[in-house]
Amino acid sequence: MPATTKSFGRVDDDNNVFVIENGTERKVGQYPGVPAADALAYFERKFADLEAQVRILEQRVANKITDGALNKTAAKLSEDLKEPAAVGDIADLRRRVGNLDEKIAALASVKVEANKEASAEAIAKRTEIVVQAEAIANQDVSKTQWKTSGAKMAELFEQWQAVQKSGAKVSKSEADVLWKRFAASRTKFETAKRHYFAGLDAATKAAKGKKNDIVEKAEALAAKGSDAVADYRKLLDEWKAAGRTPGKSDDALWARFKAAGDTIYSAKAETAAVENIEHTANLAVKLELLKEAEKIDPSKDLAEAKKQLQVVSAKWEKAGRVPKDKLRETEDKMRAVEAKVRKAEEEHWRKSDPAAKERSNSVITQLQDSIVKLEAELAAATATKDKKKIQTATEALAARKAWLEVVKASA
Repeated sequence: MPATTKSFGRVDDDNNVFVIENGTERKVGQYPGVPAADALAYFERKFADLEAQVRILEQRVANKITDGALNKTAAKLSEDLKEPAAVGDIADLRRRVGNLDEKIAALASVKVEANKEASAEAIAKRTEIVVQAEAIANQDVSKTQWKTSGAKMAELFEQWQAVQKSGAKVSKSEADVLWKRFAASRTKFETAKRHYFAGLDAATKAAKGKKNDIVEKAEALAAKGSDAVADYRKLLDEWKAAGRTPGKSDDALWARFKAAGDTIYSAKAETAAVENIEHTANLAVKLELLKEAEKIDPSKDLAEAKKQLQVVSAKWEKAGRVPKDKLRETEDKMRAVEAKVRKAEEEHWRKSDPAAKERSNSVITQLQDSIVKLEAELAAATATKDKKKIQTATEALAARKAWLEVVKASA
């Protein structure tokens, strides 16, 4: 069966699709091999795509988007709507696009005026930057904070570049006049800055003299070797506080100062190397002492164990320092031996405590009485062949005997 819509198109038996415009049919295409409704729907979707483009254009015009593409978009849509391969109210789309012509023209006019305003605003921003630069350049030299003013001048230059890059276009004649004023202010400021710092020669000489004195002190310290490390570090703090003096002389003074420090630290390294040999020998002694200590068995003879530990501890202290990377390991092992003896001593004290003994004896007596009673109950149950009572008495008797062994072992 041929498919039709209410008023805009139909499909014949060969799946040719027609659009109806003002009572006249126009073939828009053919979609064979599918139901007629699907063929018609395909060209209706094409109409929907065109309608969406028209709607988007209307929205852009309504939102007053003036990006320069409205005229091109409207012209393209008008061309696409002359004989589109689509089914729908095409005449209405043409009408809607035509209704936008005057609005688009009005928006273009508004954009021209906006560009004029933006250009005027850009000129105003550049002028403000120039005025600020001129104010910095015309400061009283004796009262100028050069670091702050220099940073501000650099910031103004960045602002100028930003306005020039992203701001509205400005006529070359107006831009050149403002740039010349700005450039002249920067040149004036930089010239005044150079003259000012050139006048600081006396202060520079004083700083150089101070650093020279620091260097001589450092070179005198070098003779003391490793003992001078702390004093050299103080001189290093003084060097940093003195500030940097211009020219190669500062580098030469630093080279002398560093050379003195290298001598001191080299001596310290040599001392450390000697100490390392000594500490390594001490480590060998302590490792042998650890072997002795770890053989101590307080469980056999606590008094003898304490005596042996005291002898080893005295030798341990006398052995001296060991390398830093072995300190923790050796000390931990020695502490472990001490802890073992200390724990044995605490356990011995606990067992010899009269109160603890009394409590232990009381529990033993109670368990022994309970065992006698349970043995009697087991004998009676056996005589009467009461299996349940025999099982209960047997289990209880086993538990009491096991508990008694534990208490005796800890007593």
